[in-house]
Amino acid sequence: MMPLRASLPAGEGNVRLLAILRWLAVGGQLATILSVHVGLGVRLPLAPMLGALGVLVALNLALLASPWLGAHAGPRRLFAMLLVDVACLTTQLYLSGGVANPFVTLYLLQVVLAAVLLPAWASWTLVAITVALFAWLAMFAPPFALPPQWASTLSVPYVAGSWFNFALAASLLVLFVTRIVRNLSQHDARLAALRQRAAEEEHIVRMGLLASGAAHELGTPLSSIAVMLGDWRHEPAIAANPALVADLADMAAEVARCKDILSQVLLASGEVRGDAPVRATLRHFLSGLVADWRNPGVEAVYEHLMSGDPRIVADRALAQTITNLLDNAAEAGATRIALCAALDGDRLILSVRDDGRGFAPDILEGIGRPYVSTKARRGAGLGLFLATNVLRTLGGTVAARNRATGGGEVVLALPLNAVAVPGEGA
Repeated sequence: MMPLRASLPAGEGNVRLLAILRWLAVGGQLATILSVHVGLGVRLPLAPMLGALGVLVALNLALLASPWLGAHAGPRRLFAMLLVDVACLTTQLYLSGGVANPFVTLYLLQVVLAAVLLPAWASWTLVAITVALFAWLAMFAPPFALPPQWASTLSVPYVAGSWFNFALAASLLVLFVTRIVRNLSQHDARLAALRQRAAEEEHIVRMGLLASGAAHELGTPLSSIAVMLGDWRHEPAIAANPALVADLADMAAEVARCKDILSQVLLASGEVRGDAPVRATLRHFLSGLVADWRNPGVEAVYEHLMSGDPRIVADRALAQTITNLLDNAAEAGATRIALCAALDGDRLILSVRDDGRGFAPDILEGIGRPYVSTKARRGAGLGLFLATNVLRTLGGTVAARNRATGGGEVVLALPLNAVAVPGEGA
């Protein structure tokens, strides 16, 4: 059965499983009927009993002739198929002794199948139906004529006890089997989440290798450009032209800025915490990020919503994460961005709020996955992806939402001790 489960969709695989069990039921019932009727000489109503088997055979042949029925089988269609099986079993039991027939316990097979394959509502509905049919057979099934040496009569207390036992067994089966199935589903979901996390972390490793490689390669030409700019500054023709001197100074400043960015890339592509961490207060760290961030036409402010000002390690990866979020907000059309810091118990809450266009629904659903963005170019959308992985490394989480007043908000929550200086308080 493993190849069937591995190669077929869940709905189609369940239908084929039921079809196989139905063929087994048809073969078993046919062999039992013929053995009793022919071998033991007990007269059975063959026409209606074989007719019930014919219904099961027709259902399986219909599934073979129309694969679409199995490929599109949802819970309701599977439930209907189980009801057909229960109806045919009830017919056979009614014609062969009712609850005195030992095969009455086959109702439990249908109950277990429902508990494994169907939602809880369908499982409990089938329990109620089979319990009611058990009682109906006990009261209305005609007596079955057996040879004197085999004949027996069940007492009313015994039948009532059998009915109660069946109802209890069916209820407990559904209760525990559904819980086991739910636990297995949750386990599978956790495994899927772990596999997704492993894939994302592998993606981060590849990005880090590419980033560090590019940073090393770009370092040499930038150093060469810096040397050439220094040489040009001493050229008489350039030194005599104030405009050219000013341009060279601007170019040198931009080259220095590029080299600083590359050094940050090299640092962030290794450990999340720098090799030579800088200590600062939280207010100084965050307000400095906002002050250094520049974007024409966008106002950025820092709001310190806490009474204390704890000393922290100025984490380069966290700083780059916040800068990326500020850039994302600006690209979303924001004119005002607020970085807010607050404490919730022992957790530090950082939120980036803007008055831009906000997040589209599909973006909110894909928060934390790479290349999920409204931007057209490939490689966009990494801001939130990197934020998610940086915060995950620090033991935190990232959440995003659209604000009721317009714009979007990204909330970073992480343990304060993940960035706090050991042994120092606020």
